[in-house]
Amino acid sequence: MDKYDVVVIGGGAAGLAGAQALARFRRRVLVIDAGNPRNAPADGVHNYLGHDGRPPRELLAIGREELERYGAEVRQGEVQSIEPGFRVTLADGTAVEARRLLVTTGLQDELPDIPGLAERFGRDVLHCPYCHGWEVRDQAIGVIATSAMALHQVEMFRQLSDDVTLFLHTAPEPSEEDWERLAARGISVVTGKVEGLEITEDRISGVRLSTGQVIPRQALAIAPRFTARADVLKQLGLEPVQMLAGDYVIGSYIPAEPDGRTSVPGIWVAGNVSDLRAQVISSAAAGLGAGASINMDLIAEDTNEALAAYRTRYQQEASR
Repeated sequence: MDKYDVVVIGGGAAGLAGAQALARFRRRVLVIDAGNPRNAPADGVHNYLGHDGRPPRELLAIGREELERYGAEVRQGEVQSIEPGFRVTLADGTAVEARRLLVTTGLQDELPDIPGLAERFGRDVLHCPYCHGWEVRDQAIGVIATSAMALHQVEMFRQLSDDVTLFLHTAPEPSEEDWERLAARGISVVTGKVEGLEITEDRISGVRLSTGQVIPRQALAIAPRFTARADVLKQLGLEPVQMLAGDYVIGSYIPAEPDGRTSVPGIWVAGNVSDLRAQVISSAAAGLGAGASINMDLIAEDTNEALAAYRTRYQQEASR
């Protein structure tokens, strides 16, 4: 069975950056990637200095090419199980062993249950104004509210367009002060439940309410629930915890130290699986930090083993 210094589970920005840091220190590294990046539907990655607008899969392809120059391996596949001692078994039945694990499996966006919404997510249905807000600037933007968090979101999108409408949908009634804030910024508010989208020439043209009324819009913002992709970690005793904003559950994540170290010895995490707000550039930075931390942990282990062997040899020689 192949044995690696580090197996990285997840081949996004965090995983590739962590693997590169380790491979540059001559560590034997394997990246296992299921091939379904969260940002695949997006036209481009933004707020990544030097790569702004680059298609997500192109960025990952560049990262893989760089990584393989340092001798690291990338394998397509899904992890089926991880046993104590870090025996990693893939869905095709193959297995490898690792001294350390770096898990960068990201998160799953749980979208509001509105027909047609999921198919347009990452195109003209958005969630992050920092990631894709510039691309819908000055358009007629709608924010579909499923919680009080939408009040924060609608104010952010108001910075990008003068024509912003808040659809209350399933969110609670705004407070009196919230109504004033919305009015002060000229944000329109539509009550009633959203039932679907109107599409014209493969673009959103409106939002259809339960009454049948259609409100013209060109782009929509939503607030998904962010769920950590962490099923494989549950087998090793690492359970996701909820992240709350007041009483509202934003999502779940794997708790970790700033360097990505988890409560289970030998396992690190980086990227969206542990930081729901991380963008591509910050996920890459977290992966780099975790890789450096793993390398130092391995150096300490290597040195301790060498020291033990040295002392044994010294004692044997001294006793002759």
